[in-house]
Amino acid sequence: MDFRLTEEQRALRTTLRELLARHYPPHRLREAAAAARTPDANGAAGGEAGEPPTAPTSPATPGALSPATPGTPATPGTPATPGTPVTSVAPATLGAPVSLGTSVPLGASVAPGAPGAEVVDAECWRALGRAGFFAVLLPEASGGLGLGLPEAVLLFEEAGRALLPGPLVGTALAAGLVPGAAEGEAMVGALDARHPLLEYPGVCRAALVLDGATTRLLDTGELARCATPLDSLDPLTPLASLPGPLPARHPPGRPPGASRLRQEATLLTAALQLGSAARSVETAVAHARGRTQFGRPIGAFQAVQHLCAGMLERLEPARCAVYAAAVTGTAEESAAAKLLADEAAIHNARDCLQVHGGTGFTWESEVHLHLKRAWVRAAQWTTAQEAEELLAAELLTPETDWPRNS
Repeated sequence: MDFRLTEEQRALRTTLRELLARHYPPHRLREAAAAARTPDANGAAGGEAGEPPTAPTSPATPGALSPATPGTPATPGTPATPGTPVTSVAPATLGAPVSLGTSVPLGASVAPGAPGAEVVDAECWRALGRAGFFAVLLPEASGGLGLGLPEAVLLFEEAGRALLPGPLVGTALAAGLVPGAAEGEAMVGALDARHPLLEYPGVCRAALVLDGATTRLLDTGELARCATPLDSLDPLTPLASLPGPLPARHPPGRPPGASRLRQEATLLTAALQLGSAARSVETAVAHARGRTQFGRPIGAFQAVQHLCAGMLERLEPARCAVYAAAVTGTAEESAAAKLLADEAAIHNARDCLQVHGGTGFTWESEVHLHLKRAWVRAAQWTTAQEAEELLAAELLTPETDWPRNS
């Protein structure tokens, strides 16, 4: 496969990177983490990088994520793949919203003191909505951008690189199903009934529940009754458990099948992990170049060079797997992408900590936050065990056992 990006795809990625740099620079990330952490019994700030939990146990100028002039209509067509130029992208404007009952404005749903309210930037969320971030997969006929998984993966990779908090995957899946989701006016969670773990329960207007082959919906009141807050390893990812059976109902209209949404959630989460893994490489290399010891940059020492090289070796196969899954769109490719991206995000963050030494564990650094977020994401959607079992079953199926039968 040719994974070289087109000029339009590079511009799409650059535009989002610049938007996030304005709305969520690294210092904002550290400030949010400091505000969210809870002192322990001794009064000291907790959350130092330790062992992972057991699974599942200034406003930007409104405009499109495109080099095109804002307001230029998007040309109808099929979703683009890497190597195929995309059409102009206009700001998403949904048509008549589908009613879900009581509509809660974003400002009202993000109540002060709610789990996640201190870490999710509502204005940044709206800016993403105006740019079309959440509507990238929504058809143009429904007011979305009408692009495909390759473009969605590029955007979510950038969000992972910035370690942007919030229910990104759930809101993107809910575009067109929950009023305000596509425009960034509502935050929507999503969870697999096999892993009843919900991110940011305090800021979600609703939650999509993927139960077997069925897609169901929990509204705000049901979330408040069913969600049990959990201690999260990542201070920027509040979590809640939703043990079944859940009183969810079917969304109005004809929602996509749960299998498709589950696959998209797996791939988009893999893209977030990929962005985090890439950021760990960038951070480690920058520190190795700038930090001096014994009169020379620490990057001149072979042990540090090996760590950085190993990080890059994990990153690039994961990138190929994620991009390939975005093109093929199969469940097996998505599972493989998630497996490799989880490994790259976790181990790259660990090695980045090694390059930084003790400073990587401090609240003045973002390094340990990438490790904690990677651990949380690895326990969501398709876990390593589930991915391995799915891939093993696919390889052992006679139809795909081509090396032995050829």
